[in-house]
Amino acid sequence: MANPIEVKNLSKSYGDFHAVKGIDLTVGEGEILAFLGPNGAGKTTTIEILEGYRKRSGGDVSVLGHDPQSAPLAWRERIGIVLQESEPIAELTARESLVMQAAYYSQPRNPDEVLEIVGLTESSDVRSRKLSGGQKRRLDLALALIGNPELVFLDEPTTGFDPSARRESWAMVEALRDLGTTVLLTTHYMDEAEHLADKIVVIAGGAIVAKGTAAELADQVQAKTKISWSASPGTIHFESAQLLDNEHVLEVEKNQAEAKLYELLTWARHNNVALEGLRVAPPNLEEIYLLLTNEEHADV
Repeated sequence: MANPIEVKNLSKSYGDFHAVKGIDLTVGEGEILAFLGPNGAGKTTTIEILEGYRKRSGGDVSVLGHDPQSAPLAWRERIGIVLQESEPIAELTARESLVMQAAYYSQPRNPDEVLEIVGLTESSDVRSRKLSGGQKRRLDLALALIGNPELVFLDEPTTGFDPSARRESWAMVEALRDLGTTVLLTTHYMDEAEHLADKIVVIAGGAIVAKGTAAELADQVQAKTKISWSASPGTIHFESAQLLDNEHVLEVEKNQAEAKLYELLTWARHNNVALEGLRVAPPNLEEIYLLLTNEEHADV
């Protein structure tokens, strides 16, 4: 079976301005792919081409086996889209909104089942104008799922959420994986991408600069593990450690971190040094992302 999304040498230009520069992209069935990039990197242009809302300048695109530029109306029933900003009909309850939306599809999901998936069962009879911001975002996702899509585009689904609401939303996205739904996710929250995505693709300046898991991306940029501890007055110095903001800091290659930590602990024991606040921090996705994108040079 073909992958839900197959992109080969995709380009989009506006006169002499090249917004997307010959990218390749594959999203497998049932996969959650995080498509990351700074503002102006070509991310939104690419997504809108995949959704069939924007024409490309060149390349080949297949979404659920069809070219989005010429896909039949029935193709739209197979995809769900959660926009970054939307507003449900204020006078309808959550359930009424889903029942109305379901009427547009030939084989919709049961509205009550969808309400349960997104955690709105207890608020199903509340009018949309009275829903909280987080509940409205849940309803956005419910409206995207009511048609029983095979593929869902999530455009920054948790922007503006507090930490608790974001975590709850992650559970909803993970529920899509359990349903076998393929998800293409855009987000500016690196912890969100790292937690949810099976694979990460980073675009900058209209070109894809990295693909893979967070660990694979870390290897591509040779990101380092940081070992740090408090710099107490009078503490003797460990060779190769830097003194930064009242902390001793070691930066080592990931594959050398365990050996360096053993060396440090052995040195501390022999010299009777207390390693107060000892921390070992592998490279996180935010650090990797900044190294990959070099945001100040984004020109799209």
